[in-house]
Amino acid sequence: MIENNILGTILAGGKSRRFGFDKSTVKLGDKTLLDHTLDKIVNKFSEILVVTNNNDIKINKRNIFLINDCIKGQLGPLVGVLSAMNWIKENKKKYSWIATFPCDTPFFNISAVDELIKKSIDGNKKLYFLRSGDKRHNIFGIWSLKLRDTLEEDIKKKFRKVEDWANKIGLETINIDNKKHGNFININTKKEFEEAEQQFTKLK
Repeated sequence: MIENNILGTILAGGKSRRFGFDKSTVKLGDKTLLDHTLDKIVNKFSEILVVTNNNDIKINKRNIFLINDCIKGQLGPLVGVLSAMNWIKENKKKYSWIATFPCDTPFFNISAVDELIKKSIDGNKKLYFLRSGDKRHNIFGIWSLKLRDTLEEDIKKKFRKVEDWANKIGLETINIDNKKHGNFININTKKEFEEAEQQFTKLK
């Protein structure tokens, strides 16, 4: 399925402080963490945007685009979301939504993407996040472009945390089952990466 109303967006612009260097470029098996996410979503969207502040990353595919944060300083995922929305506007794209994915959660199942896409069709909210159990996955989300102006203003007012801003705006969560939709553990440290390597080996 190719979704033409949604821009697939990977948020990979973080500082990776706890990891020590840009974790999106570290290899799990024979692919980088960024490539693991790209491979999961590439057949779901007509175009994909990667928001990264690493200018050394190169991707030679006609439907995958790389941009930097629209505000310098690596101020967090909300700026990445705004950057994607601005890119749509500046390039006169017809998308009404962006679907966001982290670059550091390699074990989610692609069926989780379908849950987000469904809400762009039959939902009545402007913001949706996935939830498994008592954990809300704030980067696995679908965001209406109607939120752009409000998001820009709130970033100017120093909003930085996705969770805080989403609670202010109002959202709906989509309940998912880890057994069906995969493991949503994200990698922030080298120790967590070592654990991910062990899990990856078991899945091979």
